[in-house]
Amino acid sequence: MTKTKILPPTDEAFAYPLLIKRILNDSLKYHPENEIVYRDISRYNYFDLNKRVRKLANVLRVLGIKAGDTVAVLEYDSTRYLELFFAVPMMGAVLHTVNYRLSPDQVLYTMNHAEDKIVFTNMDFIPLLKGIKKKLKVKAPCVLMSDTGSRPDQDFVISGYYEELMKQASDQYDFPDFDENSVATMFYTTGTTGNPKAVYFTHRQLVLHTLSGALVFGGYDSVCRFRSNDVYMPITPMFHVHAWGVPYIATLLGVKQVYPGRYEPEMLLRLLLTEKVTFSHCVPTILHMLVSSPVVKAIDLSHWKVVIGGAALPAGLAKAALDLGIDVITGYGMSETCPILSITYLNEKDKDMDIDQQVAVRTKTGVPIPLVDMKVVDEQLNELPKDGDSVGEIVVRSPWLTQAYFKEEERSKELWVGGYLHTGDVASVDEKNFFKITDRIKDVIKTGGEWISSLELEGLISQHEAVAEVAVVGIHDDRWSERPYALVVLVEDAKATAADLQKFLKKFVDNGTINKWAIPSQFDFVEAIPKTSVGKIDKKRIRAEYKV
Repeated sequence: MTKTKILPPTDEAFAYPLLIKRILNDSLKYHPENEIVYRDISRYNYFDLNKRVRKLANVLRVLGIKAGDTVAVLEYDSTRYLELFFAVPMMGAVLHTVNYRLSPDQVLYTMNHAEDKIVFTNMDFIPLLKGIKKKLKVKAPCVLMSDTGSRPDQDFVISGYYEELMKQASDQYDFPDFDENSVATMFYTTGTTGNPKAVYFTHRQLVLHTLSGALVFGGYDSVCRFRSNDVYMPITPMFHVHAWGVPYIATLLGVKQVYPGRYEPEMLLRLLLTEKVTFSHCVPTILHMLVSSPVVKAIDLSHWKVVIGGAALPAGLAKAALDLGIDVITGYGMSETCPILSITYLNEKDKDMDIDQQVAVRTKTGVPIPLVDMKVVDEQLNELPKDGDSVGEIVVRSPWLTQAYFKEEERSKELWVGGYLHTGDVASVDEKNFFKITDRIKDVIKTGGEWISSLELEGLISQHEAVAEVAVVGIHDDRWSERPYALVVLVEDAKATAADLQKFLKKFVDNGTINKWAIPSQFDFVEAIPKTSVGKIDKKRIRAEYKV
């Protein structure tokens, strides 16, 4: 590293640490009167949020939580979760956002591995906790959260009820300054093999991620802007990478926030209309569920901006959303990256493009956001040309990438080979710095010595009017090594055969988009495609269940 001049500060200078409390403090500067809404149950403003965060810190203190302790949360997207997003790390503790969609054994593993000291849980997850409590190494006390005031069975030991504890708590709490490199959050990401891996992020990382996210959505001349006059509703679980970090961005900007609780199509649509939501983010399956609703055709969605992530945005879904007036774009990141790495860049001039051109841009992986060094490399970490054709692995450096997996030395070394975080995603990049992921390394299909992108095939098949969802994997073939295999969910009351879809794909052979050997030999039509706990297509499960 280059040797530079560093001058000592004066004794009176204050070394200003980048702490999450700075984000909350700034929420009172511009629009403190804006509301924070939970379903049709409660609403309050940013003055109240700040007061409730201080109350919650006092609750945690009385329950024995101190700096360095880990606090687990099992909860739907709620204002309670938002309060925990701030109170826990602001007092120096670590927030463990538990993925309640994991199997009971995996939830047990994550809670033991994280050494949780206390659990805040929604009443709905009491059966889950009852099933694993005897095997929990840390006998974590439990604080219950309920929308109805219901109580658990008497044999379940608790420390109290969230709102009752909040009523008793003082709203005075002086959050301390401490090292900005202190761990603030932790959660677990599942892979194809082994136990879930724990990633963790510091205060400094989360503040820088928040600032860069606010800049990319508000500072550039691009579609899908997110500013202080927007109304935000997450449709990505708050346990999953801090709901992509957007609640922190929303709080910094002081925007009106709407939390839907458990995801129910009717509630989501009702809140979308009654609260006049303008900005959301979700995985493709959730957007597909919403745009497929019969109700949606009678709704004006021209004010709604949606960032899609977690999986590729299929061209057919992007076109369906645009036809409804939804300003839809692609975001890219991973659990290990906090998560935002890139966002679609499409400015006002580009909106003159026809819909097919717009779909082509909006479904790309996007342009790296500020402070992200992202490139495509070969196996020797040599950077490949920005020609839109050369394909390699995306590797990345940024100030907010997890520095290791918790208690996983070997896996951490694999993640950071050569000093770059390895994403496992195969992509190309063009001269305008637009990245386009073609597949996961493990999902590329090799047939007769040629490589086929399963994501590209999914995008093309999704454009058929009868196709609602599609997943493509490689299956073993004695002659060709592998052949593409497609699982398809049809639009309700629509009809299509394998021959119909093969004929549809031939037009993409004729125009040079794909080669003829890329057309799947086998199509299976199913009612639903297997998904992971965060709504991604579960290709590992498809290969296992469909014996491919």
